[in-house]
Amino acid sequence: MSKTASEAPIVGVLLAGGQARRMGGGDKALIGLGGRPLIAHGIARLAPQVSRLIINANGAPGRFNSFGLPVVADVVADVEGGFAGPLAGILTGLEWAREHVPDCRLVVTAPTDAPFLPDNLVARFVAARRAQGAEIVCAVSGRRTHPPIGLWPVALAGALRAAITDEEMRKVDRWTARYRVAEVAWPDGPGGAQDPFFNINRPEDLAEAERRLKPD
Repeated sequence: MSKTASEAPIVGVLLAGGQARRMGGGDKALIGLGGRPLIAHGIARLAPQVSRLIINANGAPGRFNSFGLPVVADVVADVEGGFAGPLAGILTGLEWAREHVPDCRLVVTAPTDAPFLPDNLVARFVAARRAQGAEIVCAVSGRRTHPPIGLWPVALAGALRAAITDEEMRKVDRWTARYRVAEVAWPDGPGGAQDPFFNINRPEDLAEAERRLKPD
């Protein structure tokens, strides 16, 4: 793993909370794509762009042992004891970075069901944040914003914890609306065929991802 254009270390967080309900259940992060689990694709894409990389996942952490990365459960739970969604994963990454990488100022997050993350994701995020004087940066493709794929300042950890626990905030875009947000757009090709943020929710999405992996 390496540092990006920013001098300070950046922590990457792979959000592995997907439960693949529309694909028969189980861990979406461990579903096979091109002979490897989905999460392996995320690691390969994101690890070279950050200083440290962790997996955010609830349940038995041992199922991710083979990847050799810290596995960190959500630091907050839903009001009914369930998973609190992507915001909880973002908060988990911010608080982990604050504790384990004290000189870290920024955390980047991405879900494991988006296996085609661009290799300049973090560099473009950092540049956009600096150029636009933003606090938060989110990815855009095909005129769609992808809130869980973003760059977050560790300094907002306390405010995010309060929003989740005191206000029962669950939607990423509702929380980001409170801050200066830079949106960084990537082309997605004709008909969205090469969307770098293509995510896998259904069996047909997995089949499409397999097609994208095959050489022409």
